[in-house]
Amino acid sequence: MNDPAIAPQSPLAEVQARIAQAAKIAQRRVDDITLIAVSKTHGADAILPLIHAGQRAFGENRVQEAQAKWPALREEYGDLALHLVGQLQSNKAEDAVALFDCIHSVDRPSLVAALAKAMDKSGRRVPCFVQVNIGAEEQKGGCDIAALPALLAEARSADLPVIGLMCVPPAGIEAAPFFALLDKLARDHGLAGRSMGMSDDFETAIMLGATHIRVGSALFGARG
Repeated sequence: MNDPAIAPQSPLAEVQARIAQAAKIAQRRVDDITLIAVSKTHGADAILPLIHAGQRAFGENRVQEAQAKWPALREEYGDLALHLVGQLQSNKAEDAVALFDCIHSVDRPSLVAALAKAMDKSGRRVPCFVQVNIGAEEQKGGCDIAALPALLAEARSADLPVIGLMCVPPAGIEAAPFFALLDKLARDHGLAGRSMGMSDDFETAIMLGATHIRVGSALFGARG
């Protein structure tokens, strides 16, 4: 029987506990893992409790949605970090560079060129992850594994600050082999960052080297 005097943990506290446990098992420092609270489709009323509880890194899928809600929040809570975790159109590169602190979805030469131009214009170098289509799925964003060396070379020659690789494994099958492959690709290319793992599989991702995990529904609940 539950003790009514013991309040249940908040979703954020539960996720933090799961991160800590996975890090302990993997013999990793929990401070080396960044929790990105993916707040897409959620308004300030859902975001504020997490900010007040100490969460500082948030993720959005769309530039336009982020522009509508984050400037006011950042004006009030200046130490927030905003990550773009969804696909980015090249014509939105300038807006993305102005708004975001990290971009996780660099996946093609045209976007490298657009981001480099926007960063040169603004004088702001925004850290980036190259997204890899780790499961070779036609409907998904990300560059093909075979195209990764050339894309990284283009990004480096354009002075794009690439800090790691990102992936979204195929749905409905075991994610571990895909996380392990991304980890190997990152090591092969001398990259420290691995943006991988979401609400259903972030513990597995942490075991396999994730440095940034993108968690939405476990923090905010399922979207309607």
